[in-house]
Amino acid sequence: MRKDHRPFWLKRLHRTVMRWRSRHFLEPQFDAVGPYMDAVYPQYVTVHGPNISIGRCATLRSARAYPITLTTWTSADREGRIDIGDHVLISPGTRILSSDHVRIGSNTMIAGEVYISDSDWHDVYDRTSEQDAHSPITLEENVWLGYGVKICKGVTIGRNSVVGAGSVVAKSLPANVIAVGNPARVVRTLDPDRPLRLRSELYADPPALEAEMDKLESYFLRGNSFFGWLRALVAPTRRD
Repeated sequence: MRKDHRPFWLKRLHRTVMRWRSRHFLEPQFDAVGPYMDAVYPQYVTVHGPNISIGRCATLRSARAYPITLTTWTSADREGRIDIGDHVLISPGTRILSSDHVRIGSNTMIAGEVYISDSDWHDVYDRTSEQDAHSPITLEENVWLGYGVKICKGVTIGRNSVVGAGSVVAKSLPANVIAVGNPARVVRTLDPDRPLRLRSELYADPPALEAEMDKLESYFLRGNSFFGWLRALVAPTRRD
């Protein structure tokens, strides 16, 4: 359907159930998790392995067809680690895998179907072993990864930098640049005279933000009724 026919109270109930599900099933899977996590459909976020942490006001946008997967791998000599900062956005279909260490700085935005892996998982000559085919990844604060970006082992992406959709980052990128392509290369430098607004500003007062969002949703869903929602589910028309 092109419209949300739910009455406001039903949408709030759905959000309450999702938050309970997140607290009860998802949050205990992390070694550490900050307050005010917002996980849409937390049943489609999977966390495998130890040493996975996430900061405050994280936004996880998963979907049935595009789950979010965070995975660490344990070997005889080390354990992988994933550390995600505050106010980070992770979009549907993102996969983050670590056999070494993946660090994601605060205020980072990760678009859909991004793949981040700090290991090749198999040696070039010994296909039965990882050997030394691993190296840590660091995304510094306020990085923005476009749709379908792939980040390879050993990469550091500098503060505020943007990586265009579909790019493959095989070598480190400096701060304050825009990079695109396969392999990704710098095509522009950010204007140092223009201020950057961070996600942390949006989430400075989470309860106040939620109250404001409730007001907006109540306005946009005004006039919706329970029976109108049921009718749209079983007998939709072009107006729906």
